[in-house]
Amino acid sequence: MTTRRDQILATAAELFAERGFHGVSVVDLGAACGISGPALYRHFSSKDAMLAEMLVSISQELLEVGRSRVAQAEGATEALHALVNWHIDFALHNKALIVVQDRDWASLPEDAREQVRLLQREYVDLWAGQLRKTHHDLSPRRARAMAHAVFGLLNSTPHSGMLPEPEMRAMLERMALGAISARPADGPSST
Repeated sequence: MTTRRDQILATAAELFAERGFHGVSVVDLGAACGISGPALYRHFSSKDAMLAEMLVSISQELLEVGRSRVAQAEGATEALHALVNWHIDFALHNKALIVVQDRDWASLPEDAREQVRLLQREYVDLWAGQLRKTHHDLSPRRARAMAHAVFGLLNSTPHSGMLPEPEMRAMLERMALGAISARPADGPSST
């Protein structure tokens, strides 16, 4: 069930993605939500608190669902497929949040920024752990680099020319699975 607070956060994410965090006033947010700007303070202590909750909660959700998908999988390969599909769902349905995270990271209060960093590190490590199980000689550093590369691919969806969702989903899945199944080079190229 979607709460009024969730609706406000979703509207704020769309506005922040469109205009930037500093380009949206409390009055703008209230008008878009059908309430007065000051009425937002019944739900959030400040616009900063809204941004913090928006980015912390999505980072928590990424990690929690990711952990759940890994726990339900029968082996590392299936876990990676589940993680890829989960992240595709996230990327296709949270484009505004991806834009806000990329563009307005510096506006995030420091305590929330640290919380998001910790959650994101755990999410990367979740992927890296499964990658190391499928690529036995992969170092932790290379596994994290592979995870970040796949995130870059999947999180590009707000900026890419979009195909209809079923086609986009299938393309992203093929590309991401191809990337994680590729054998990473052992070191710098010697060409």
